[in-house]
Amino acid sequence: MTELHQPAHPVRFVTASSLFDGHDASINIMRRILQSQGAEVVHLGHNRSVDEVVRAAISEDVNGVAISAYQGGHVEYFSYLVELLAERGAGHIRVYGGGGGVIVRDEIDLLHSRGVARIFSPEDGQQLGLPGMINMMIRECDEDLAAQEQGSIDTLHAGDIPTLARVISRLEQDELADDWREAIRATAASRTVPVLGITGTGGSGKSSLTDELVRRFRLDQEDKLRVAVIAVDPSRRRGGGALLGDRIRMNCLGHWPGFGEGEPIYFRSMATRTKSGEVPAALPGAIEACKAAGFDLVIVETPGIGQGDAGIVDHVDRSLYVMTPEFGAASQLEKIDMLDFADAVAINKFERRGAEDARRDVSRQLVRNREAFGASPEDMPVYGTSAARFNDDGVTALYQFLRDMLADAGLSVSTGMLPAVDTKVSTSASTIIPTSKARYLAEIAEMVRGYHERTQRQVEAVRKADQLTAARDALADDGAATGDIERLLERAQSDIDEQSMRLLDEWPERAESYRSEELVVRIRDKELHTQLWRDTLSGSRIARVALPRYTDRGELLSFLRRENLPGYFPYTAGVFPFKREGEDPARMFAGEGDPFRTNRRFKYLSADSEAKRLSTAFDSVTLYGHDPGTRPDVYGKIGTSGVSIATLEDMEVLYDGFDLCSPTTSVSMTINGPAPTILAFFLNTAIDQQFAKFRDEHGREPSETEAAELREWALRNVRGTVQADILKEDQGQNTCIFSTEFSLRMMSDIQEWFIQHGVRNFYSVSISGYHIAEAGANPISQLAFTLANGFTYVESYLARGMDIDDFAPNLSFFFSNGMDAEYTVIGRVARRIWAVAMRERYGANERSQKLKYHVQTSGRSLHAQEMSFNDIRTTLQALCALYDNANSLHTNAYDEAITTPTESSVRRAMAIQMVINKEWGLSKNENPLQGSFIVDELTDLVEEAVLAEFERISERGGVLGAMETGYQRGKIQDESMLYERLKHTGELPIIGVNTFLPPAGDEDEVTEVELARATEDEKQSQLKRLTEFQQRNSADAQQALVRLREAATSGENVFDVLMDAARVCSLEQITEAFFEVGGQYRRNV
Repeated sequence: MTELHQPAHPVRFVTASSLFDGHDASINIMRRILQSQGAEVVHLGHNRSVDEVVRAAISEDVNGVAISAYQGGHVEYFSYLVELLAERGAGHIRVYGGGGGVIVRDEIDLLHSRGVARIFSPEDGQQLGLPGMINMMIRECDEDLAAQEQGSIDTLHAGDIPTLARVISRLEQDELADDWREAIRATAASRTVPVLGITGTGGSGKSSLTDELVRRFRLDQEDKLRVAVIAVDPSRRRGGGALLGDRIRMNCLGHWPGFGEGEPIYFRSMATRTKSGEVPAALPGAIEACKAAGFDLVIVETPGIGQGDAGIVDHVDRSLYVMTPEFGAASQLEKIDMLDFADAVAINKFERRGAEDARRDVSRQLVRNREAFGASPEDMPVYGTSAARFNDDGVTALYQFLRDMLADAGLSVSTGMLPAVDTKVSTSASTIIPTSKARYLAEIAEMVRGYHERTQRQVEAVRKADQLTAARDALADDGAATGDIERLLERAQSDIDEQSMRLLDEWPERAESYRSEELVVRIRDKELHTQLWRDTLSGSRIARVALPRYTDRGELLSFLRRENLPGYFPYTAGVFPFKREGEDPARMFAGEGDPFRTNRRFKYLSADSEAKRLSTAFDSVTLYGHDPGTRPDVYGKIGTSGVSIATLEDMEVLYDGFDLCSPTTSVSMTINGPAPTILAFFLNTAIDQQFAKFRDEHGREPSETEAAELREWALRNVRGTVQADILKEDQGQNTCIFSTEFSLRMMSDIQEWFIQHGVRNFYSVSISGYHIAEAGANPISQLAFTLANGFTYVESYLARGMDIDDFAPNLSFFFSNGMDAEYTVIGRVARRIWAVAMRERYGANERSQKLKYHVQTSGRSLHAQEMSFNDIRTTLQALCALYDNANSLHTNAYDEAITTPTESSVRRAMAIQMVINKEWGLSKNENPLQGSFIVDELTDLVEEAVLAEFERISERGGVLGAMETGYQRGKIQDESMLYERLKHTGELPIIGVNTFLPPAGDEDEVTEVELARATEDEKQSQLKRLTEFQQRNSADAQQALVRLREAATSGENVFDVLMDAARVCSLEQITEAFFEVGGQYRRNV
């Protein structure tokens, strides 16, 4: 490999995923390699608008911007990015990007012609390798920005952000001219601008707390203060790179509607650029520059510090020390230097166990440190905060103390808009999972292992009893005495429990019933006849369910307790005795353009099927809870990679012609962040269909009583699934839009509402591993994280007061099927763990024990190179899912590596399932995996690996505690990196990608593929329909939004009110209302 270029100057990058794009696995890999090669990286994370990227790039004075774009709209996004940089005087910033096979060669050439420095393609990755690609960026951006002029002293004094940013860069490199230094110092000295230092231990939540404090300054002072925030992160001693990871946590930046024009907050990330110390040499100058630029308040946030560090004190007027309750013994407080200097202390993450004791101990320590022995510990400025909780009153109390303290130091503030709080700690620090249940995952692991241990003991007891019975009978036949054996036999039989005996006693009759021609089951007044045998063309008779041939009752009991037949506990082979005839598990997937176009696609796909199993993909604008708009980075994504849905009227068009309450219709909706609103649109559509039927049949409107009856009937009969899995979104897919706490509350509200209204045929959540796998997780992590998320929902719903058997049937699961061996048993393991835990831990009934899941073939295994080979992979994955009795299946189209599937590619994808179900001979049997040695071994191996992962998550405080530390996300990224490395080196052979390559000159088949894109007419139609809807419902919408906010703040069931609001409000109107009362999601690195 060619020697890598070592930068001669500090090289700074902004990295992010494009707007409405949660695919951040690749950009995380890129920013890590950038750091390792010496770059300072300001990482913004996923879903970033062009305006956000440009503001960050200018404020941070970077050399380059690197954007990943996997969700379509990339031509408009990158073009607009280049234009806006140039418009704001930052045309020197180089723009890089990539999107796998999504950005095709013609589009790459177009973007290069428009000024993008480089769009990397999969072929670039093969030729250059990831380090080579990154080093090209480093080399091209290795120039001394500090040597380039930017503004003047006058523009700095006028508050010009580009000038301020360049001044700080020059200070960092010690290249600022003396006359500039003197002018800045003189101006800064002439102004009274207090400086607040925020420091504390690593992981204490300093960035989140800083964000919440600045947000309160903006709200309380109505944006009349200009605040500069300087966030310091450490440089790596090896290589000099740095992850500048504080800006990603800031939701308080940017323009707020209704608060005037301009941007009152300046945020600058600084690397220490030293081997040790928390304060960079340029910090004093940077503070003076911010003062000279006219800011009213400067906040400095340091990296995590140790017990003996207090370097920030010399550079600030007031200081806040942030810590968590877990500091160890109270004597450790005596070693913390900052407790001698801090003007206030925040015990953040106050919802954790021991927080009250921690606050008491810290308060006492401050009394001793200040020698204020006449004061009460309660008088000390020690606050209990939960910065992760939206509108936390502990944070507000801390803010009001700091505001008044800074006013004493010269900050000009008003009385403020925020009401005074009469507390010093968080008073709403309730936990989603009760403290007493914190070990739920470890306890489930113990319970499942215990179940298998009991099985083994029972197997040995049965075998011993059978052996003694045989010996007794042999002795009796020979006329010998059997007294001693009788006593041993009686003792052995007493070790066999009632449940095991019942299983063994029932088996002969059950086995015999499966050997007959048909199985007859009587339900109420009906007899259901199921044919049990199927004939081949050769005349062989294939059993629908093949029976084990065990003669040893111990082996039989082991089978019955560990496997059993499909439809019997623990449901390892399937939750239903037989597959449904007349309704294949295939889902009809569509979503592109406007609702009219997608409706036509649904009708095309389902034309030959009695059962309408519709699966809906939404465009990324909808996925992030926004309405279509004219801004280029939004406009380019309207109707791309999914259907655009902004109103109830859109939803009605989407499913026009499909009876949503028919027993043969089922709808799946892949939506998460704004799922409550989309679900409200959908359920209202189902209800409105019944009203329309009534009007057609009776020629009049239904009465109030009739309308109520129609509404309840529709809710009882509508079938389908909404994904709505917010835990998975945080861990993998990133379409979180609201705070996690608010999102989980909404999920509980929906489930509670479902129970109250008898919604039994619709899944309120599809607990999804698919997107965890797409983010890079291996099959074991996918399964473990998904089941762990499922059990977290169970515990949170139980804590809400719901009964297990009222909500468990409304839970479904969604897995990916890839090429790894473990995918063969992913469903078997999931069903067994779920069933055992539901019965043994939760005492759930039979229906609740049955885990039902959907499978989608792997999107990650679709490659832009040799795309026709993708169908081969998809066929194998589909066969694997059908053998494992998945309850429904979606097969990806071969061209989804670069586009939303076309009609012809979707038809091929559907044909894969049809060929397996209709033509593949072994599909006549419905339990083909049972009895296989390797399948049995894999099942046990994967199950134990999942249980071990449960224990690791439990050690980190359960799923929510692990999410807080980024455990799941980090593990997914590590596994993704391993896959990419092995793919690149060829150690993981991928046919047509890194081996068995086509002859030279035949590589580029991508240009021949039809690209599915929304048309201009469709985009304009959506904008026009949205405007008309909002104008028509303007007055009603405002009233509904007020009512919605009231419900959210007063603790009512929000979904109940949302069902009404969804009739007159657009998606984005509801999203913005929820932002106000529930908070925005805060991204993590």
